[in-house]
Amino acid sequence: MSNSTSTGQRKVDVAIIGAGTAGLAAYRAAAEHTDNLLLIESGAYGTTCARVGCMPSKLLIAAADAAHHQQHTSLFGIADQQPIIDGKQVMARVKSERDRFAGFVVDSVESFPDNHKLRGRAEFVSPHVLSVKTDQGTVLIEADRIVIATGSRPTYPAFFNQAEDRLVVNDDVFEWDDLPESVAVFGPGVIGLELGQALSRLGVRVRVFGVGGSVGPLVDPDIKAYAEKTFHQEFYLDPDAKVHSIQRVQDGVSIEFDLKAHPGERHQETFDYLLAATGRTANIDTLNIANSGLVLNDRGIPELNPFTLQAKSIEEEENGNPATNPTSSHIFVAGDANNYIPLLHEAADEGRIAGGNAGQFPTVFSGKRRTPIGVVFTSPQMMTVGLNIRQVEERCQHCFEVGEVSFEDQGSSRVMGVNQGLLKVYAEQGTGLFLGAEMIGPSAEHIAHLLSWAAQQRMTVPQMLEMPFYHPVIEEGVRTALRDVNAKLNLGPAMIERCLDCGPGA
Repeated sequence: MSNSTSTGQRKVDVAIIGAGTAGLAAYRAAAEHTDNLLLIESGAYGTTCARVGCMPSKLLIAAADAAHHQQHTSLFGIADQQPIIDGKQVMARVKSERDRFAGFVVDSVESFPDNHKLRGRAEFVSPHVLSVKTDQGTVLIEADRIVIATGSRPTYPAFFNQAEDRLVVNDDVFEWDDLPESVAVFGPGVIGLELGQALSRLGVRVRVFGVGGSVGPLVDPDIKAYAEKTFHQEFYLDPDAKVHSIQRVQDGVSIEFDLKAHPGERHQETFDYLLAATGRTANIDTLNIANSGLVLNDRGIPELNPFTLQAKSIEEEENGNPATNPTSSHIFVAGDANNYIPLLHEAADEGRIAGGNAGQFPTVFSGKRRTPIGVVFTSPQMMTVGLNIRQVEERCQHCFEVGEVSFEDQGSSRVMGVNQGLLKVYAEQGTGLFLGAEMIGPSAEHIAHLLSWAAQQRMTVPQMLEMPFYHPVIEEGVRTALRDVNAKLNLGPAMIERCLDCGPGA
């Protein structure tokens, strides 16, 4: 693909920095308003999700689940079998399918007009001028409006550098040709738990270390404790570990730490790799953002209106104008670059909002923000919907109720042998409004959608209980939790049918 121009200058209506999920959505939205636009990308085409995120991780998880199921069939009267895991074939499929998904994105970008694309690294020269360094030289782009959609990258403490060449991030995992024998995973968040459990199920010796006690995205202390106990039964998990040293040795990376079961007792273990899954940082620091004229927060991220994605200019702050002033800035920030909610569907929504507003600027509209939803594809799965318990407490103080259900005795869960889990639902006292939910358990990805739709429709708990629930399905556990919270809301006669013959948790 040729560049739109080799060297020199160019003036455009809209310049979009970054061709990931948010950038591509912004491009398509802006293109509805102007044909004089430019998409700038410094790296490989293909979104984070397709190349190193959602899709390759799910491919690894799928292989891990297949191996795990083969070893756990005796419950049904079928002899367990020890799977023969071919690490090279596992990784070959992961990379092949990963490349296929990424290829769809590349094909999409390749279909854009050549004069709409520029390969190179962009930096701000001034609020309206970008310097783009290409293989052929530097191009100055004067843009009437700009969308920053530069995504994010893995970040980790400098302490980890002591692992030297055995330090990897999640992006590196999907370039492996074979599975290693052992991995120390630092960071029991979404990425760390998904990859850690998958590698463990594929025969890799895994230990997962954290700081501060966090487990995935969970906030509710009961559900967090349930998750920690459940995962630790399958692989070593210490979400508040005491690590004394990391050292590169001949056989890999040596880690000295306190065993979870014996605080104060030091233990040394050597691993092939240290996998840093300790978070991601927005790719803002490469843009010379100080020249953009924007107000930056203490992390160097532009302050912005979360509904319009419009950044706040320094002039605006000095003049004392409100941040929602629609003509405050010509720059918009979307996706992981704004460090708001680093999820693909959020990035796509934000890209459409930012690109549409950049395209029709100075007219700016508040975009529709959907109910927050998050899913972790561990086993059991985890999910969050709407407000978490901390947010509910801040919003409603003492005016809310909590309903819950354990999936240990839930009918369909026991039938399928997946009866591990706990679901809590939160509702507003007085109105019965459904506020949010948190869960670890079976079919959490599907239950998350069910509940997020109810939250976005601003349904009350009695209204949700009027919806159909088939029998026997795992979703009946949702009804049990809703019944529990409904009984505490004191809204009047409970509109609940009784199911007396289905057993506990039906």
